[in-house]
Amino acid sequence: MRTLSFPALVANLEAYYGKPLPPKTADPLGLIIHENIAYLANDDKRDAAFDALKTDVGLRPTEILAAPIEDLVNVTRLGGIHAELRAARLKEIAHIVLNDFAGDLNGVLKLTLPRAKKALQKFPSIGAPGAEKILLFTRTHPLLALESNGLKVLMRLGFGQARKNYSASYASVQEALQDQIGNDCDFLIGAHQLQRRHGKEICRGSNPACEICPVKRWCAYYRNNERPGVLK
Repeated sequence: MRTLSFPALVANLEAYYGKPLPPKTADPLGLIIHENIAYLANDDKRDAAFDALKTDVGLRPTEILAAPIEDLVNVTRLGGIHAELRAARLKEIAHIVLNDFAGDLNGVLKLTLPRAKKALQKFPSIGAPGAEKILLFTRTHPLLALESNGLKVLMRLGFGQARKNYSASYASVQEALQDQIGNDCDFLIGAHQLQRRHGKEICRGSNPACEICPVKRWCAYYRNNERPGVLK
Protein backbone atom coordinates (compact mmCIF):
# COMPACT_ATOMS: atom_id res chain seq x y z
CA MET A 1 0.00 0.00 0.00
CA ARG A 2 1.36 3.43 -0.94
CA THR A 3 2.20 5.60 2.04
CA LEU A 4 0.51 8.97 2.40
CA SER A 5 2.89 11.80 3.27
CA PHE A 6 1.91 14.35 5.90
CA PRO A 7 1.62 17.25 3.41
CA ALA A 8 -0.52 15.03 1.16
CA LEU A 9 -2.75 14.11 4.11
CA VAL A 10 -3.33 17.77 4.89
CA ALA A 11 -4.03 18.52 1.23
CA ASN A 12 -6.58 15.70 1.03
CA LEU A 13 -8.34 16.84 4.19
CA GLU A 14 -8.44 20.44 2.99
CA ALA A 15 -9.87 19.34 -0.35
CA TYR A 16 -12.62 17.50 1.54
CA TYR A 17 -13.44 19.99 4.31
CA GLY A 18 -12.29 23.26 2.82
CA LYS A 19 -9.72 25.68 4.19
CA PRO A 20 -10.19 26.13 7.94
CA LEU A 21 -11.18 29.48 9.39
CA PRO A 22 -8.50 31.30 11.39
CA PRO A 23 -8.36 30.33 15.06
CA LYS A 24 -10.47 32.36 17.46
CA THR A 25 -7.40 34.08 18.88
CA ALA A 26 -3.64 34.11 18.46
CA ASP A 27 -2.97 35.70 21.87
CA PRO A 28 -1.34 33.37 24.43
CA LEU A 29 -3.63 34.38 27.29
CA GLY A 30 -6.63 34.25 24.98
CA LEU A 31 -5.74 30.69 24.00
CA ILE A 32 -5.46 29.64 27.65
CA ILE A 33 -8.81 31.23 28.42
CA HIS A 34 -10.39 29.65 25.35
CA GLU A 35 -9.24 26.23 26.54
CA ASN A 36 -10.59 26.72 30.06
CA ILE A 37 -13.84 28.51 29.41
CA ALA A 38 -15.77 25.41 28.30
CA TYR A 39 -15.88 21.72 29.11
CA LEU A 40 -17.35 18.92 27.00
CA ALA A 41 -18.90 21.58 24.80
CA ASN A 42 -18.89 21.92 21.04
CA ASP A 43 -16.90 24.63 19.30
CA ASP A 44 -19.88 26.95 18.90
CA LYS A 45 -20.60 26.94 22.64
CA ARG A 46 -16.93 27.41 23.49
CA ASP A 47 -16.67 30.36 21.10
CA ALA A 48 -19.91 31.85 22.45
CA ALA A 49 -18.57 31.71 26.01
CA PHE A 50 -15.26 33.26 24.93
CA ASP A 51 -17.06 36.07 23.07
CA ALA A 52 -19.30 36.72 26.08
CA LEU A 53 -16.29 37.01 28.38
CA LYS A 54 -14.58 39.38 25.96
CA THR A 55 -17.71 41.56 25.68
CA ASP A 56 -19.13 41.43 29.20
CA VAL A 57 -15.97 41.26 31.31
CA GLY A 58 -12.83 41.64 29.20
CA LEU A 59 -9.84 39.39 28.65
CA ARG A 60 -7.23 41.28 30.65
CA PRO A 61 -6.21 39.70 33.97
CA THR A 62 -7.20 42.80 35.91
CA GLU A 63 -10.66 42.76 34.33
CA ILE A 64 -11.19 39.10 35.18
CA LEU A 65 -10.06 39.59 38.79
CA ALA A 66 -12.29 42.64 39.20
CA ALA A 67 -15.38 40.85 37.88
CA PRO A 68 -17.86 39.39 40.39
CA ILE A 69 -17.70 35.61 40.37
CA GLU A 70 -21.39 35.52 39.45
CA ASP A 71 -20.63 37.36 36.21
CA LEU A 72 -17.95 34.83 35.34
CA VAL A 73 -20.29 31.93 36.12
CA ASN A 74 -22.87 33.42 33.76
CA VAL A 75 -20.22 33.36 31.05
CA THR A 76 -18.81 29.91 31.76
CA ARG A 77 -22.31 28.46 31.94
CA LEU A 78 -22.50 29.07 28.20
CA GLY A 79 -19.61 26.60 27.85
CA GLY A 80 -21.22 23.59 29.48
CA ILE A 81 -21.10 21.87 32.84
CA HIS A 82 -19.04 22.74 35.95
CA ALA A 83 -19.53 26.46 35.35
CA GLU A 84 -18.50 27.43 38.90
CA LEU A 85 -15.23 25.49 38.67
CA ARG A 86 -14.35 27.06 35.33
CA ALA A 87 -15.18 30.55 36.64
CA ALA A 88 -12.77 29.95 39.53
CA ARG A 89 -10.15 28.82 37.02
CA LEU A 90 -10.46 32.09 35.14
CA LYS A 91 -9.60 33.87 38.39
CA GLU A 92 -6.69 31.48 38.93
CA ILE A 93 -5.40 32.12 35.41
CA ALA A 94 -5.53 35.87 35.98
CA HIS A 95 -3.62 35.52 39.27
CA ILE A 96 -0.90 33.45 37.60
CA VAL A 97 -0.44 36.00 34.80
CA LEU A 98 -0.14 38.87 37.26
CA ASN A 99 1.96 37.13 39.90
CA ASP A 100 4.29 35.01 37.74
CA PHE A 101 4.46 36.95 34.48
CA ALA A 102 4.02 40.60 35.53
CA GLY A 103 0.66 40.73 33.76
CA ASP A 104 1.97 39.93 30.27
CA LEU A 105 2.43 36.50 28.70
CA ASN A 106 4.16 37.79 25.58
CA GLY A 107 7.51 37.46 27.33
CA VAL A 108 6.98 33.70 27.45
CA LEU A 109 7.07 33.61 23.66
CA LYS A 110 10.65 34.88 23.72
CA LEU A 111 11.89 31.99 25.85
CA THR A 112 13.56 28.86 24.53
CA LEU A 113 11.11 26.14 23.56
CA PRO A 114 11.63 23.99 26.70
CA ARG A 115 11.33 26.99 29.02
CA ALA A 116 8.27 28.35 27.22
CA LYS A 117 6.51 24.98 27.44
CA LYS A 118 7.32 24.72 31.14
CA ALA A 119 6.01 28.23 31.79
CA LEU A 120 2.73 27.66 29.98
CA GLN A 121 2.12 24.43 31.89
CA LYS A 122 1.69 26.49 35.07
CA PHE A 123 -1.85 27.19 33.90
CA PRO A 124 -4.82 24.91 34.59
CA SER A 125 -5.73 22.44 31.83
CA ILE A 126 -2.52 23.17 29.91
CA GLY A 127 -0.28 20.12 29.59
CA ALA A 128 2.60 19.64 27.16
CA PRO A 129 0.32 19.25 24.09
CA GLY A 130 -1.66 22.36 25.10
CA ALA A 131 1.53 24.35 25.56
CA GLU A 132 2.71 23.28 22.11
CA LYS A 133 -0.62 24.34 20.62
CA ILE A 134 -0.23 27.80 22.17
CA LEU A 135 3.30 28.14 20.81
CA LEU A 136 2.08 27.07 17.38
CA PHE A 137 -1.07 29.20 17.29
CA THR A 138 0.93 32.26 18.35
CA ARG A 139 3.29 31.43 15.48
CA THR A 140 6.19 31.22 17.89
CA HIS A 141 7.40 27.69 17.05
CA PRO A 142 6.46 25.46 14.07
CA LEU A 143 5.37 22.40 16.03
CA LEU A 144 3.30 19.34 15.24
CA ALA A 145 0.89 20.23 18.04
CA LEU A 146 -1.76 17.55 18.40
CA GLU A 147 -4.91 17.08 20.44
CA SER A 148 -6.57 13.72 20.95
CA ASN A 149 -8.55 13.67 17.70
CA GLY A 150 -5.58 14.59 15.55
CA LEU A 151 -3.40 12.04 17.32
CA LYS A 152 -5.99 9.34 16.67
CA VAL A 153 -6.18 10.20 12.96
CA LEU A 154 -2.42 10.02 12.50
CA MET A 155 -2.04 6.77 14.43
CA ARG A 156 -4.79 5.11 12.41
CA LEU A 157 -2.97 6.14 9.24
CA GLY A 158 0.12 4.38 10.51
CA PHE A 159 2.18 7.31 11.79
CA GLY A 160 3.72 6.28 15.10
CA GLN A 161 2.48 3.55 17.40
CA ALA A 162 0.17 3.20 20.37
CA ARG A 163 2.24 3.19 23.54
CA LYS A 164 1.51 2.51 27.20
CA ASN A 165 0.22 6.05 27.78
CA TYR A 166 -0.96 9.12 25.91
CA SER A 167 2.34 11.01 26.26
CA ALA A 168 4.35 8.15 24.82
CA SER A 169 1.92 7.71 21.91
CA TYR A 170 2.07 11.46 21.26
CA ALA A 171 5.87 11.38 21.19
CA SER A 172 5.81 8.38 18.85
CA VAL A 173 3.71 10.23 16.29
CA GLN A 174 5.82 13.36 16.52
CA GLU A 175 8.97 11.32 15.98
CA ALA A 176 7.47 9.53 12.98
CA LEU A 177 6.65 12.87 11.32
CA GLN A 178 9.56 15.03 12.43
CA ASP A 179 11.05 15.16 8.92
CA GLN A 180 7.76 16.04 7.22
CA ILE A 181 6.25 18.94 9.15
CA GLY A 182 8.42 21.76 7.79
CA ASN A 183 8.58 25.18 9.44
CA ASP A 184 5.44 26.95 8.17
CA CYS A 185 3.27 27.78 11.18
CA ASP A 186 0.24 28.65 9.04
CA PHE A 187 0.40 25.25 7.36
CA LEU A 188 0.72 23.47 10.71
CA ILE A 189 -2.15 25.44 12.26
CA GLY A 190 -4.36 24.39 9.35
CA ALA A 191 -3.15 20.81 9.72
CA HIS A 192 -4.05 20.85 13.41
CA GLN A 193 -7.55 22.15 12.69
CA LEU A 194 -8.21 19.72 9.84
CA GLN A 195 -7.01 16.66 11.74
CA ARG A 196 -9.07 17.66 14.76
CA ARG A 197 -12.19 18.07 12.62
CA HIS A 198 -11.59 14.80 10.82
CA GLY A 199 -11.18 12.97 14.11
CA LYS A 200 -14.40 14.45 15.49
CA GLU A 201 -16.62 14.04 12.43
CA ILE A 202 -15.44 10.96 10.49
CA CYS A 203 -12.50 9.25 12.16
CA ARG A 204 -14.42 8.91 15.41
CA GLY A 205 -13.27 6.78 18.30
CA SER A 206 -16.43 4.67 18.09
CA ASN A 207 -18.13 3.78 14.81
CA PRO A 208 -15.86 5.77 12.51
CA ALA A 209 -17.45 6.61 9.17
CA CYS A 210 -14.70 4.94 7.16
CA GLU A 211 -16.90 4.50 4.10
CA ILE A 212 -16.85 8.27 3.42
CA CYS A 213 -13.32 8.97 4.62
CA PRO A 214 -11.27 10.87 2.01
CA VAL A 215 -8.03 9.14 3.07
CA LYS A 216 -9.24 5.59 3.69
CA ARG A 217 -7.17 4.15 0.82
CA TRP A 218 -4.04 4.91 2.86
CA CYS A 219 -5.45 4.02 6.27
CA ALA A 220 -3.97 1.09 8.21
CA TYR A 221 -7.00 1.03 10.50
CA TYR A 222 -9.38 0.76 7.54
CA ARG A 223 -7.28 -1.94 5.94
CA ASN A 224 -7.01 -4.02 9.12
CA ASN A 225 -10.72 -4.09 9.96
CA GLU A 226 -13.04 -6.44 8.11
CA ARG A 227 -16.03 -4.18 8.58
CA PRO A 228 -14.61 -0.64 8.69
CA GLY A 229 -17.05 2.02 9.65
CA VAL A 230 -19.01 -0.14 12.07
CA LEU A 231 -16.35 -1.53 14.38
CA LYS A 232 -15.73 0.15 17.69
